Amino acid sequence: MNLVAFFSAEGNTKKEAERLSKILNCDLFEIKPITPYTKSDLNWMNPFSRSSKEMHKKDSRPELLEKLDSIEKYDTIYIGFPVWWYTCPHIINTFIESYDLTNKKIKVFFTSGSTKEEVIVKSMNNLYPNLVTSVKRFNGISDEEIKEWIK
Repeated sequence: MNLVAFFSAEGNTKKEAERLSKILNCDLFEIKPITPYTKSDLNWMNPFSRSSKEMHKKDSRPELLEKLDSIEKYDTIYIGFPVWWYTCPHIINTFIESYDLTNKKIKVFFTSGSTKEEVIVKSMNNLYPNLVTSVKRFNGISDEEIKEWIK
């Protein structure tokens, strides 16, 4: 059984997660912080914004609003996020570290205007060696490309 879990700050990743979930005909779970991000929180050009402070503190783990009741029933988990500072937002780390993902197939998809897949592959492998099996950038790709990636 598949799960699409995603964090979306401005709605782009949410649209792609919904599309992926529809293609897979699977469960969808939105990863939300207990305190929602405001527009000023997301101002990456302000070094004192919430997102800037979180991303510069490597052990930052924003608290989740809610958790899945059970992750055991899922064999493959697709995790989606917008790229922040050439990696995943730290709330993704909170999600990943909240569950036992042993024997799960983890595939990552991301939205970004310019970040290349190899940058996220390297970042995810540094954070979680041997966890992520595949990475795909979901900007402007067709349903057929998504289906090919799923295989």
